[in-house]
Amino acid sequence: MAKKPGKSAKKPADTTSAVPSTPLPGYESPEQFTANMLRAFELSSEIVRKMVEDKEKRNGAFTVMGGLADAPKLFGPIAQYWMSEPGKFTEAQTRLNQDLIELWGRTYKRFLGEETEPMVEHSPGDPRFQDREWTENPFFDFLRQAYLLTGQWAGELVEKASTVDRHTKQRAQFYLNQIVSALSPSNFPFTNPEVIRTTYSTGGHNLAQGLAQLLEDMRNSGELLRIRQTDMSAFETGKNLAITPGKVVYQNDVMQLIQYSPATGTVYEVPLLVVPPWINKYYVLDLTPPKSFVKWLVDQGFTVFVVSWVNPDEKLAGKTFEDYMREGVFEATDAVLKITGQPQANALGYCVGGTLLASALAYMAATGDERIHSATFLAAQTDFSQAGDLLVFIDDEQLKALDEVMAKAGFLDGARMSTVFNSLRPKDLVWPYIVNNYLLGKQPFPFDLLYWNADSTRMPPANHSFYLREFYRYNKLSQGILKLGGVTLDLSRVTVPIYELAAKDDHIAPAQSVLIGAKLFGGPVRYVLAGSGHIAGVINPPAKPKYMHWVLEEGGVKSLATVEAFIAKAKEHAGSWWPDYKKWLGSHSGGRVPPRMPGDGPFKPIEDAPGSYVKA
Repeated sequence: MAKKPGKSAKKPADTTSAVPSTPLPGYESPEQFTANMLRAFELSSEIVRKMVEDKEKRNGAFTVMGGLADAPKLFGPIAQYWMSEPGKFTEAQTRLNQDLIELWGRTYKRFLGEETEPMVEHSPGDPRFQDREWTENPFFDFLRQAYLLTGQWAGELVEKASTVDRHTKQRAQFYLNQIVSALSPSNFPFTNPEVIRTTYSTGGHNLAQGLAQLLEDMRNSGELLRIRQTDMSAFETGKNLAITPGKVVYQNDVMQLIQYSPATGTVYEVPLLVVPPWINKYYVLDLTPPKSFVKWLVDQGFTVFVVSWVNPDEKLAGKTFEDYMREGVFEATDAVLKITGQPQANALGYCVGGTLLASALAYMAATGDERIHSATFLAAQTDFSQAGDLLVFIDDEQLKALDEVMAKAGFLDGARMSTVFNSLRPKDLVWPYIVNNYLLGKQPFPFDLLYWNADSTRMPPANHSFYLREFYRYNKLSQGILKLGGVTLDLSRVTVPIYELAAKDDHIAPAQSVLIGAKLFGGPVRYVLAGSGHIAGVINPPAKPKYMHWVLEEGGVKSLATVEAFIAKAKEHAGSWWPDYKKWLGSHSGGRVPPRMPGDGPFKPIEDAPGSYVKA
């Protein structure tokens, strides 16, 4: 939202809605408009009643509304700073007033037919202002620029409050972003040109249809409103997602172990065990065949095993982080080695699965366990000092409230973590869908990644509370003071080769956070930076590459303090990081041996992949 000097405003190419969807019926008569408005009014009353009923859920722990309830505590120190600096505040307020007056003057000239240069521009990828009326129509252009100028001004007030501590400022900035995103003129029916056109052309059918969809989503949601981001009827695991051939060859209370069928005449000697996050389901790594990382690995000749975590209920409330290490990583490793007859396996951890794997490796190093030959971490953190906006939800008061929620249900509803992740990018992952679904009355298009995103899992209280406190709150693993099973974990004792992938625009595991953690390991580390974010940076197949990646060809990253310093020294490569990973993993996977079919070892197949745990 930076001010942008330049020439007169140009007309952009015609664009469609940020979230394209199915068409609505056309406008037929004034009677139809009246009927639709009456229906919308009736639905509004039902929605209000439902909102009142769900107020306690909406305001609970790990929710945006719950955080905004602490607004005086969040913004009080900011206001106190500016009250102590009245001269600076008056200067800032005067600057905003001057900008708005200047904007109105330029808008008035546009109404008279003159061309003027914009005072501020939205980012090219901002989905809220893609309709051409936002820049071509002087009225809507005024609303857009006034909104951007005011939001920028408010953000600067928080940023420049120099006496406020970092955590308070970070929380205030996060919740200010939620407020500013919610107040965008694109979110209101009378200030969004596309909604106005659609309401006129459909006789208000879009509003009636949209409110009906909102009420349906509220009734079908769990603890929190789940906004549909895709057509949920278009996908099914085992049918058109997670269809790479394989068998479940082992299972226990917390996981099923999938062994994939070979696709090559010979395979690498050392098998690969993949440990995905348990916050979402594993098949983000096995989406449709063109996007499947698992299928691609199998096609390169690797013997691949994947942990598919259970979707826990209250019966597993007592399962701890240590249980996930022992019953997840260790039991899976035992099974992989017995099936393949190998003394060692390579291991890969994604997101929180990577944090678990790193902890397991430190435990193994301390106990003399050498079953892991090399380790790969995809967007995984081991140091949480710069863990991004998720830290705004981590303090003693909020964690205590979350413990109470989990104790009451016996688990954490996946909707809470899903809502938190979406709130990190509200203008991309929240409000475009609200406008599309509830104001335009459309259905979102099928999108496999968003289906996976909505297919969240529950979490056992013992495990999740430990993870949030020991890692996020107190950052014990990076300090070498975390204990599991009475063993103190020291990552510097982990000397196996490491492949560390970070994503440049990751909001969940920031690249800087991953870089800091990469320097904690005692062995060689290949740090690779992918373009895009937490998911798209990882799922970037070579056949249809969208993003570049950076690799430091000579020397390690342990002497580099920042991601910017890494980029300055690294070489940029076009396309996917997957081929680079194949070369690295192949160099740590031994020679070639005959392919291994699921069931050939001591463990007989239990069921076909993707198994039953992922469908729960």
